[in-house]
Amino acid sequence: PGPNPSARGGGGVPVASLAGDNRMVYIEDWDTFYAEAEKLYLDHPAHTRYSLKYRHTDGKVLLKVTNDRVCLQYQTDQQQDLKRIEKLNNIFITRMCGRDPEADAAEGAEGSASKGDKPVSSEEPGSKKRRGKR
Repeated sequence: PGPNPSARGGGGVPVASLAGDNRMVYIEDWDTFYAEAEKLYLDHPAHTRYSLKYRHTDGKVLLKVTNDRVCLQYQTDQQQDLKRIEKLNNIFITRMCGRDPEADAAEGAEGSASKGDKPVSSEEPGSKKRRGKR
């Protein structure tokens, strides 16, 4: 007994192709994937999901960005791509938290210029915080 054809949408046709508008795109070039993934998120931020998976059996990292209509996929087995993946991951996390990564980068540049400033404390000098059991 093989796989149940009705579980795949009937007649052996994958469910994704029955929806008509669904597209699964496997992108070979990182720059293209990065640009398309960011564009997809900016166009539909409430519906876009991002997943990262490592397959130990083949030593590949798989990235998937989808909004249920368009599915962008990228895979790599190159270690130098991990920095790129980390950058994309940080951008998605920042955007999903409701902040603009470009504005955060500008604030980071301003913060490094005034690094010599002493952090401001809300406590008065000489006051101690109570720690431990009461």
